[in-house]
Amino acid sequence: MFELLRQFWDGLQERSMTLLGAAVAALIGWAIGYWRARRRWSKREFYDRLNVSLNLLIDGKLLIRTLSEKHCEQVFLNTAAANTVIEAAKKTTPDAPLLPLNSTEYWYYLNAVLNDLSEQFAEGQLRRALGLPTKCDRFVICLTSEADGTIRMRKVRAMVISESLFRSLPAEQPQFDSSHHITRWKTLKQLAEAYTKTPERFLTVELCGASS
Repeated sequence: MFELLRQFWDGLQERSMTLLGAAVAALIGWAIGYWRARRRWSKREFYDRLNVSLNLLIDGKLLIRTLSEKHCEQVFLNTAAANTVIEAAKKTTPDAPLLPLNSTEYWYYLNAVLNDLSEQFAEGQLRRALGLPTKCDRFVICLTSEADGTIRMRKVRAMVISESLFRSLPAEQPQFDSSHHITRWKTLKQLAEAYTKTPERFLTVELCGASS
């Protein structure tokens, strides 16, 4: 009887230690996660987010409109690919906003963004196939992470801009919705120059929408 009680007590102690260890590990994991989240917030760095933005020039004013924002893993669908993009985003500079990804693999990252973007314009393609009123245009997509000091938040940013506008950006500075949008204008100028030098870092696509 005594031996059974001793074995029971030993087993209880072992299980208690196991549960205690698991609880401590969970607490440490939570503390590290919380510290990292607070650190990212204080520095306004959210490299795990992919922001897809449409850049427009309407009546002399630069307009920036978000098309979508998701976690990188939701777009690149692979932890290794998402981490590669995140690490590349941390290496951009004010003078070099394009992600410094391997040139032989760049298309795969851009194509992942295109697949996600295409879902938003699927209706336009369907309308086109059915012969319904549709308007289409060619757009340029590229992956950036603006690092200028006026940027409020560091993220991975997929820029989308009309190819015709991209190839003929006006020399004069446009008006802005917000003063810090001057950084986007500088970025677009830098990207337009890079477009001719490193075309493998850009993807040109056709997007369609309903037309009245």
